[in-house]
Amino acid sequence: MTGEYLDSPVPVALAHRGGWLIDGSGRVRTELENTAPAFEHAISLGYRYLETDVHATRDGVLLAFHDETLDRTTDRGGRIAELDYSEVARARVGGSEPIPVLEDLLGAWPDTRFNIDIKADNAVEPLVEVLRRTRAWNRVCVGSFSQRRLDHARAAFDRPVATSCGPVDAARLRFASLTPVLRWLVRAGVSCAQIPLRTRGFPVLSRDFIATAHKFGMQVHVWTINRPAVMARLLDAGVDGIVTDNTVALRRLLTERGEWDNSGPIDDQNRWPRE
Repeated sequence: MTGEYLDSPVPVALAHRGGWLIDGSGRVRTELENTAPAFEHAISLGYRYLETDVHATRDGVLLAFHDETLDRTTDRGGRIAELDYSEVARARVGGSEPIPVLEDLLGAWPDTRFNIDIKADNAVEPLVEVLRRTRAWNRVCVGSFSQRRLDHARAAFDRPVATSCGPVDAARLRFASLTPVLRWLVRAGVSCAQIPLRTRGFPVLSRDFIATAHKFGMQVHVWTINRPAVMARLLDAGVDGIVTDNTVALRRLLTERGEWDNSGPIDDQNRWPRE
């Protein structure tokens, strides 16, 4: 493992894109993913780990945003990589919230760990620069659905940074879990395997997978799990972390099991800079 990212007790609870936000009337709001209110809500619940995604604008500003275009979640359109930040800054997620800049998130919550999914090739170098400026190397874990992009990031980091398995890393780990003969395939130095239950109908997670990952010093985090019954089964199977939108349900379940990590401060103060 690298740095302090995974130095807290397991199981680790990760708020996927900040998680679903519950407003003052008890209404669940799912449209504010990757926004300051979503992240604030997770932190107010006591979450120490936030999952987010990054894209870079044409002029190199790194944003916490999932899609390559603005169309689905904001009141504007266009590909982020083809727009300057001055244009993207006018977009509003759910019609009300600006898209956060990753550097601002890291600065607003210096005690929070961030799981960062690199969504585009042009985001790699800006991410390296942001980590240099913020000195947040030891409280992030970097992953990607592109093995090539993830390997590029690993090569670009000039300090140790925790990384999760890319698709090829995860496949090698899965094959190694089937027979000890193939354990030479597993990449050394990866901090965790962050995987779905299955991909393209093929099951990824198994007890053998978990045991093999543990033998190589990796934690196993599963995404994106929103049903409490499934969360409970995974915890019983020995997974080390769950990535969820349903942050309230996961906290409730872990609290009932005596496994909620209360070692971190619950931040009830609004530390996000408002316009």
